[in-house]
Amino acid sequence: MSESPGTPEPAEAPSPDVEAQAAQQVAHARRLDTDDPLAALRDRFTLDDVTYLDGNSLGALPRAVPGRIADVIAREWGELRIRSWTESGWWTAPERIGDKIAPLIGAAPGRVVVGDSTSVNVFKAVVGGIRMAGKGCTEILVDATTFPTDGYIARSAARMTGLAVRPVEPARISDEVTERTALALVNHVDYRTGALNDLPGITHALHSAGALAVWDLCHSAGALPVGLDAHHVDLAVGCTYKYLNGGPGSPAYLYIRESLQNRFESPLPGWNSHAEPFGMDPNYTPADGIVRGRVGTPDILSLLALEAALDVWEDVSIEDVRTKSLALTDFFLDCVALYAPPGRVRSVTPYDHRRRGSQVSLECSRAGGVMDGLIRRGVVGDFREPDVLRFGFTPLYTSFVDAERAARVLGEVLRELPEEQPEPAGDGG
Repeated sequence: MSESPGTPEPAEAPSPDVEAQAAQQVAHARRLDTDDPLAALRDRFTLDDVTYLDGNSLGALPRAVPGRIADVIAREWGELRIRSWTESGWWTAPERIGDKIAPLIGAAPGRVVVGDSTSVNVFKAVVGGIRMAGKGCTEILVDATTFPTDGYIARSAARMTGLAVRPVEPARISDEVTERTALALVNHVDYRTGALNDLPGITHALHSAGALAVWDLCHSAGALPVGLDAHHVDLAVGCTYKYLNGGPGSPAYLYIRESLQNRFESPLPGWNSHAEPFGMDPNYTPADGIVRGRVGTPDILSLLALEAALDVWEDVSIEDVRTKSLALTDFFLDCVALYAPPGRVRSVTPYDHRRRGSQVSLECSRAGGVMDGLIRRGVVGDFREPDVLRFGFTPLYTSFVDAERAARVLGEVLRELPEEQPEPAGDGG
C-alpha cells in the first residue's frame, strides 16, 4: 500500500560510522573530565542524573546553602532575632557580599554592593549615570539586542530626564557615539545568541567621546573574566542567580567606579544609603562610597543564601573557568556537528573565542518542541522564540560527559522529527 503524500519519512537511524565515532567521543569526554582541574568542584553542588545545561537561567544549588539557611532561620532569626542585625552581620551584608563578588568581575573591594533586583539596579545606574554626564547631552545609547527589560527601563529613565533613546548594535557603538551621548547601556554577553561584546573597546570609545559606560553583566559574571577596574568601566549591574548560583530571585548587584562614587546620585535615595540611617533626618544626605548604592532594608534570607553559594568560588580562578568554558563549548559544537542530521541546526553563537560567552545557541526549526523532547530525555536547556535552543555551560559543575550526552540526545530528537516539507505551489489565490 502506497504512503499518502503527507506521511513523514521514518526517523533516520545513525550510520555505523557515526556510532563508532560516538563511542570515541564518549571515551574522549571521559578523558577530558579526568584531566579537568575543576572537576572536583562538581561535588560542591546538588546534582542528579539530569544533564543540566540551563545555568545561564538558574544555577544549580550549592550543597552548603540549605544548612546555612537553616541556621539563619533557626538561630539568627529564631533565637537572636533583632540582635542579628549587628551580632550576625546582617546590616553589613550588602557590602560584605559585594566584596565576594568583586574579584569575579575584576573589581577591588568597596566597589560592589548587593541588593534589589537587576531591573532596579539598571534604573539606578542609568539615571545616576545621566546625572553625572556632561551638560548638553541629549541622548543615551541602548544595545539594540538587549534583554527587553533593560530597554524598557532605559526608555523610562530617558523620559524622566528629558533625553532620547537611540538603539544601536553593540558593534556600531564606537562609530555612533557623539559628544551629545550621556551614556551607553550594553550587555556584555547577548542573552539570545551568547555573543560576547567588546567591553574594553566599547568602553574606551565611549570615554573618548565623553560618555559613560554602563554594562549589564548578567550573562558573563561567573563565566568569564570581566575586568571592570582594568577597563575603567563606570557602572555595571548583574544578577546572581545564573553563573553565580545564588538561587531563584537572588539579589542583584551594582558596581560604581571608585572615582565616581561620591558623585553618584541615586534616583532611589533610601534610608539604607543615608549617611546616618538611624538619625531619621527628613533631609537626605548620602553616605560615602559604595553604600550610597543601597536603597531600603535588604532581603536578608536571599542575601545570606547568596553568600553561602559564593563559597564555592574559594580558590577558584576565573581564568581557569574561562578556559574550561571555551573547551566545553568547543567540544559541544563538535559533537553537535557529528550527531545532528545535516542542515537541521545552525549555531548562532560565534565560533571565535573572542566573541563567545559560555552558552551555545542553536537555530532550529520548531525549537520549542525540540527542547521539550530533550527535557523528556533528561537534557535540560531552554529556548527563545521563535527558533533558538540555548545551552548554558557552567564550568564549575558541567562536565564534558554532559556536553557529549546533550549533543547525542539532540541528534536523536532531531532524527525522530519529520523533516519539514516545502509548501506546495499555489495558484496565486
